[in-house]
Amino acid sequence: MPPLPSPSAPSSLPPYPSREAVVVALRAAGCVFAEDEADLVLATARTADEITAMVERRVAGLPLELVVGWAEFLGRRVVVDPGVFVPRRRTEFLVGQALAQAPHASVVVDLCCGSGAVGAALASALGGVELHAADIDPVAVRCARRNVAALGGHVHAGDLFAALPGELRGRIDILAANVPYVPTGEVPLLPAEAREHEPLTALDGGADGLDVLRRVAGEAAGWLAPGGCVLVETSERQAADAVEAFRRGGLTARPAVDEELYAHVVIGTTR
Repeated sequence: MPPLPSPSAPSSLPPYPSREAVVVALRAAGCVFAEDEADLVLATARTADEITAMVERRVAGLPLELVVGWAEFLGRRVVVDPGVFVPRRRTEFLVGQALAQAPHASVVVDLCCGSGAVGAALASALGGVELHAADIDPVAVRCARRNVAALGGHVHAGDLFAALPGELRGRIDILAANVPYVPTGEVPLLPAEAREHEPLTALDGGADGLDVLRRVAGEAAGWLAPGGCVLVETSERQAADAVEAFRRGGLTARPAVDEELYAHVVIGTTR
């Protein structure tokens, strides 16, 4: 799915019975990828009224994924409910790194799971794993259950490791923790689609953006199986501090980068 702009709404909207009319309306509102977005709307809507309603919501600034109710993530259609963090394409790099690090993983945990997209992608690729996901936001928990149920996954509500069953201690092969890492002072600088439609708990990582990451790094070693790994997404400027946080938590750590996706991941493994 292409990057999404932040359109501005026109004063009035007619019905949208055709692709051309939808494209014109989206383009007029500032949607750079109007043709692609129109195709997604038309493929999702079941009636002309639904087309009109979806276009109105998109033109008003709602993220496209929340307009159509799903996002594409590693070839899977992931349900995304209103108020839930929208999975980003760059996070696909984290999944790839996890699979490369632990290709035979049997126990997977998706911490700070949001929609559950990361856990679902890992379980789908690995096949037959024990999958757990957790989030502090009850809206995200409900959404994640819709995405992982078919894979036999379990979703827990709570704050980081406190949400997980104690029986997982020392058994986790892949711990994917897509923690919030935007510094508090930079949250107002995010695109309006994120600021206005995604939960602050999924964005705000504290003064330097690493508050939640440090908590994960401090406890992860006790939950990982021998040879297990923990992976977090971060920014280029935060990567060195994130690696140090993992090392202080008793893990061997290294950064990984995908320049094309502008994705930065830190990988910690048990010593």
